[in-house]
Amino acid sequence: MRAYLFVAMLLLVIFGSIGGYLYARFSAFSKMDFTPPPVTIAAGVARAERWDQHLQAVGSIKAVRGVDLTSETSGEVTAIEFVSGQQVEAGQLLVVLNDEVEQASRRSQIASLDLAKILFERDQKLVQQKSIPQSQYDRSKADLESARAQLAETEARIKNKHIDAPFTGTLGILQVDVGDYVSPGTVIAALQDLDELEIDFTLPARFAPLLRPGLAIELQVGAFPEKVFSATLSALDSRVDPDTLNLLARARIHDSGGLLPGMFASLRIALGTADEVLTVPETAITYSLQGSTVYVIREDSSGQLTVDAVVVQVGEVRDGRVGILRGLEAGQQIVTAGQNKLFRGASVRIDATVQL
Repeated sequence: MRAYLFVAMLLLVIFGSIGGYLYARFSAFSKMDFTPPPVTIAAGVARAERWDQHLQAVGSIKAVRGVDLTSETSGEVTAIEFVSGQQVEAGQLLVVLNDEVEQASRRSQIASLDLAKILFERDQKLVQQKSIPQSQYDRSKADLESARAQLAETEARIKNKHIDAPFTGTLGILQVDVGDYVSPGTVIAALQDLDELEIDFTLPARFAPLLRPGLAIELQVGAFPEKVFSATLSALDSRVDPDTLNLLARARIHDSGGLLPGMFASLRIALGTADEVLTVPETAITYSLQGSTVYVIREDSSGQLTVDAVVVQVGEVRDGRVGILRGLEAGQQIVTAGQNKLFRGASVRIDATVQL
């Protein structure tokens, strides 16, 4: 009996010691502060700015003077007077077609014209002397005019077989060779005046009241990603395309160095007006399932800074700042760096050395 009592007392002492130890540990834990330390972040301010209003478009560059050289008549190519890529002057001979038949006709008609002149001059003197009737003189005069007309017609046919440059420019790749037979419309080469370029583009018809010739335009092409070219809106079409409801516009490019007809370009058309826009640094925007989010910094009753995630509607991006269409107010302090450690209600500490 005394042995059982001893064992019971021993177990009571052991479990009591364990319970006391656990109680002391849990009491210590309950007094500890498990609140996570504030997250160090960079902060900025949502501010109102005035942004110039502009439109975006995409267009195709073309030469003010640019054509595909073709022949007006059929014939065999007998001479080519240029090489691909050559700079040519207006009126310079480029291609000659076989004109042997026309040249032979021309020589015959020159002889006929000379004879008609001689007969006309003789009859002119004789009619003054009243040695021949007036009708003979009239026939001589008509024969002379007919001979001149026939020669002019032949010379026109010969001219059609000599293809000249219609304006100064740069020729493209030659599409025919000596000996080829060409028909009317056969492309011989492209001729482009690269010194004067323009760009055609379309905009929705609802923007027509905002457009007028003289508006400044900036454009960029993929071949020169770091360069911005300038242009001026020069003309608007007189009607809206009924199928697309778009308005065709044209702009003259000022500095066309390096640009080629056929290149596509993105355009930024300044409308000459400004709107007030609420902006935040681009780094302040994070993305979640709810949409674009900005962490707004707030101060609680104890003076501790915390954050609240706010879903915003974003607009245009310019120079590292994003326009906010809805969700924020001017003057609100926002997180611009360090969002990866944040959650709704998290405590934060602002790093004053970084301000955006």
